[in-house]
Amino acid sequence: MEIQKDLKLAVLIDADNVPYANVREMFEEIAKYGTPTFKRIYADWTKPTVSGWKKVLLENAITPIQQYSYSTGKNASDSALIIDAMDILYTGKVDGFCIVSSDSDFTRLATRLREAGMKVIGIGEKKTLNPFITACDKFIYLEILKPQVEREPEVTGKKESKAKPQPAKQPLSKIDPAIIKLVSDSITDLADENGWAFLGDLGNLLMKKKPDFDTRNYGFLKMLPLIKSMNRFEIDERDSGNNNIKHIYLRKK
Repeated sequence: MEIQKDLKLAVLIDADNVPYANVREMFEEIAKYGTPTFKRIYADWTKPTVSGWKKVLLENAITPIQQYSYSTGKNASDSALIIDAMDILYTGKVDGFCIVSSDSDFTRLATRLREAGMKVIGIGEKKTLNPFITACDKFIYLEILKPQVEREPEVTGKKESKAKPQPAKQPLSKIDPAIIKLVSDSITDLADENGWAFLGDLGNLLMKKKPDFDTRNYGFLKMLPLIKSMNRFEIDERDSGNNNIKHIYLRKK
């Protein structure tokens, strides 16, 4: 799936089911897919459990929506978010929605929005259940949006090390054999008569098959290094005729 970068997006946040940390990184991620024209967050703001969000709202120009909890154990914010999403849908002023929540209760909403031709991006924690993930065009885990912390220079005695701070390397996650099979099968689906598949097409197909597919889940920023780490595929870099840009093609060994 190819998501245009000029999409007008409605960002709707369920404050009860996502942490307020790394909100800046979250909006930087959303900017890769489009421009947030609506930014709303839903909670019972009389509760102390959501107090951490209040400073974040001002810094990111997010409009808080008050929804009182009329009974214990019920998340009243869910219904308010859903009603607003449908109201925004019928205004026709957006091209897509970004639902920020780890609550699978929004599965039907995501499905309904896609039925209406909207692009739906989900953002939540890794505890999010699969039905909500698969109901979205793209699902992004909040855990991979945390900024890397630079290492402090080492100090030996009175002399400081002259070595420059290096970005902290995150341990690479073990690549699930199911992911390797998914990549292999997808290359087969896209391959020409010689078995070659274009890397850009592969990324789009993987996102369609597995909405939460993201190279950062496995410790890689880009697709090509992830593919190389699998050591299962031939790689061919071809001139595109446009400056030094290369087209990458893959084939099973």
